[in-house]
Amino acid sequence: MGSWISKQLEPTSAHFTYLILSAFLLVYAFFSDFIRNRLHLSEPPLATLVGIIFGPQVLDVVNPESWHWQDTVTQEAARVIVSLQVFSVGLELPRAYFSRHWTSVGMMLVPVMTFSWLVTAAFVYGLLGTKWSTALVISACLAPTDPVLAAAVLQGSRFSGRVPRRLRHMLSAETGCNDGMSFPFLYAGLLMLISSSVGDALRTWFLSTLLWQCSLGLVIGLILGHYSNRALRIAERRDWIDPSSFLAFYILLALLSVGIGSTLGLDDFLVAFGAGTGFAWDGWFANKTKATHLSSILELLLNSSMFVYFGAIIPWAKFAPQDITPFITPAKLVGLLVLILLFRRIPIVLLLKPLIPDIRTYPEALFCGHFGPMGLGGLFLVIEARARLETGESIPLPHPPEHHPLKTEIETVWPVVCFILLGSIFVHGCSVTAISLTGHFMRPKGERAPLLAAEDEGLGGMVHEGGGGESEPSVSGDEDPDPPR
Repeated sequence: MGSWISKQLEPTSAHFTYLILSAFLLVYAFFSDFIRNRLHLSEPPLATLVGIIFGPQVLDVVNPESWHWQDTVTQEAARVIVSLQVFSVGLELPRAYFSRHWTSVGMMLVPVMTFSWLVTAAFVYGLLGTKWSTALVISACLAPTDPVLAAAVLQGSRFSGRVPRRLRHMLSAETGCNDGMSFPFLYAGLLMLISSSVGDALRTWFLSTLLWQCSLGLVIGLILGHYSNRALRIAERRDWIDPSSFLAFYILLALLSVGIGSTLGLDDFLVAFGAGTGFAWDGWFANKTKATHLSSILELLLNSSMFVYFGAIIPWAKFAPQDITPFITPAKLVGLLVLILLFRRIPIVLLLKPLIPDIRTYPEALFCGHFGPMGLGGLFLVIEARARLETGESIPLPHPPEHHPLKTEIETVWPVVCFILLGSIFVHGCSVTAISLTGHFMRPKGERAPLLAAEDEGLGGMVHEGGGGESEPSVSGDEDPDPPR
């Protein structure tokens, strides 16, 4: 009997993955309010931890290598998920947001991101002893803030209501833009490694990266979003579209923007963000769908699944010295992580605080400087970097080549970026818990909430009233998609 039953079972790694992933998401769904609003934890660190525990380094139940997946799968999965998230950011911002807040967002995107790129490169170069061009490639993968991790904290939780909407909107807008804005930084380092001359590198960077990929990508995204909005209005007004298709239009348009961007060789993330921004510029679609929680559903299913996958593919063995990368050690990686978390954004945001209108106080500047998580966007960028180093194109080889003139660079970028992403997922993913607990115990006993870290008033040192706390809702649309809590 036992042998007959064993013949019926098919306990493959893929089948176990379906079982574990769905079980994790169901358990999280059951306790989601308790986890988000009492423990102040978000999905990414928990999902990553599940991937680590059930991955090949611990229980070896979820093992993507046994599925014969290649680097292209990781690249395309990250491309789609991050693009959907940046599209969602564009969709959920208040009406015509950038027309009023372009100064603040621009400061976060240009001087802050440039500083982050250069200071991170300096730490990599000084601590690991890589080439300067290699350090620039690694730092470009770590320069953008991740929209997936940011959304897990900035939306739909008790803690998010304690942060002024003005800051939440600014940080959301930044995360939507800067994954795409990282391409010029990434290709600056890559072209230094693979171009035959400085002139050729500058010409390729300006024409291909800056004009074609980024500028044209953003313009096409804005046009696509704007005219899709007009078309959907006509279809809805004339009863051509049913309610389910109306909701599906959001996801389909995001996927269309990814398809256009990737097919034309444009910056996928800027195309998707531009499409979301153009589509939602007047606030009409956000008001129509605000009760459906579409983005929350996507976050639970797609984003959490991708973080489980990341936890299962972390290259633990490559965090130790290898023949080709003897300069990578656990101690150096930990030191690099600490330096990046402390100095990548915080000093420059504090310094530029007087020039960023939406940041009113230095505690707000400290919060915005700290809150720069790195995640799935960096995962896509490091695969893109490896592909360009391996083949000169954006399509990677199935696995890193055994012999290659840039073998050291190829084998360096992957473990370094993965380690920093791993550290950021847990540090930034657990920051809300730390902030909430610290704030709770710093209060006099008589002023503490009855439940541990259950305070719901605004964070101290921040401006929460009037225009200081809001994003001018009176001119942000018929109704602000993120009403005051």
